[in-house]
Amino acid sequence: MPGAIYAEGLVKTFGDVRALDGVDLDVPEGTVLGLLGPNGAGKTTAVRVLTTLLQPDSGQAVVAGIDVLRHPTEVRRSIGLSGQFAAVDEYLTGRENLQMVGQLYQMSARDAKRRAVELLDRFHLADAADRPAKTYSGGMRRRLDLAAALVVSPPVMFMDEPTTGLDPRNRQQLWEVIQDLVAGGTTLLLTTQYLEEADHLAHDICVIDHGKVIARGTSDQLKARTGGERVEVVVHQPDQIAPAREVLTALGKGPVAVAEHTRKLTVPVTGGAKLLAEVIRDLDGRGVEIDDIGLRRPTLDDVFLSLTGHVAEAADGTEPDPDRNPDRDPGSGGPSGGPAPGGPTTRTPSSAEEAGE
Repeated sequence: MPGAIYAEGLVKTFGDVRALDGVDLDVPEGTVLGLLGPNGAGKTTAVRVLTTLLQPDSGQAVVAGIDVLRHPTEVRRSIGLSGQFAAVDEYLTGRENLQMVGQLYQMSARDAKRRAVELLDRFHLADAADRPAKTYSGGMRRRLDLAAALVVSPPVMFMDEPTTGLDPRNRQQLWEVIQDLVAGGTTLLLTTQYLEEADHLAHDICVIDHGKVIARGTSDQLKARTGGERVEVVVHQPDQIAPAREVLTALGKGPVAVAEHTRKLTVPVTGGAKLLAEVIRDLDGRGVEIDDIGLRRPTLDDVFLSLTGHVAEAADGTEPDPDRNPDRDPGSGGPSGGPAPGGPTTRTPSSAEEAGE
């Protein structure tokens, strides 16, 4: 039985660019799938297809038990979408933004006001409820945007890089909100470039690169796939990086990663604490002064680097802009934000959201 979000063989091309190249997804009800990849990997294109904003060239998708291609209007009634940029009206207050969205969902004025109060309290925005949204901080706008996506408590949510650009405190607050949603039974597909975020929130992770799913599993399964432990060394002086690299190359089981600006070197190893003691002895024998040294398990950063050959935040390029391509779902609405036929159930991304991943 397919999960709450299911896709098989999704393909989407923009000219010569194959943004999706046979993507398969299956997200069980009440769980979080982290769709992880660099800019241009295909994450946002996948979200647009699953939320009816784009039609795939081939493949099938089912969301909340509804065929995305055959019944897009019904799909929209069952989902919420929070895009990469907060899509709120800056000249309305927080309260007015939520009430407006509620009434676009065809709620009565009374119910829309009641729901707005509930959400403002839940997202810690009650004190700023009657201030124009243009006076909100970035974190407050993000919370307001997420609240708007939850006006009708959809069973399936899509969040496209929801914490990009937020400070650590606001990011942690959004994580808590997301965890509460999932604890209440919501199914969530979350795209992110932050490996820590996927590690913290996702039950399962799909790594996507160049339009293909290149790995999937739990965080622990993906780390086990990378294998081994890592020795991390921070040398005291930049001129000691070269001799430290030689020591680690001789004792390690893979290439040595070097971060010049922090003077940190990392290498996969086997042998645990015994090997670490040997590293320390050899570094001392070479006269290398160290500020820090340690042994740790692989992180999702290591997983991503081993799978793709680059770190998650350092990819070049972005996905093509669907607005420049005629192959769009004419019934899905557009950047104007107009409601879809049959009543809107997901807010259409702003023009900034449409511009790229």
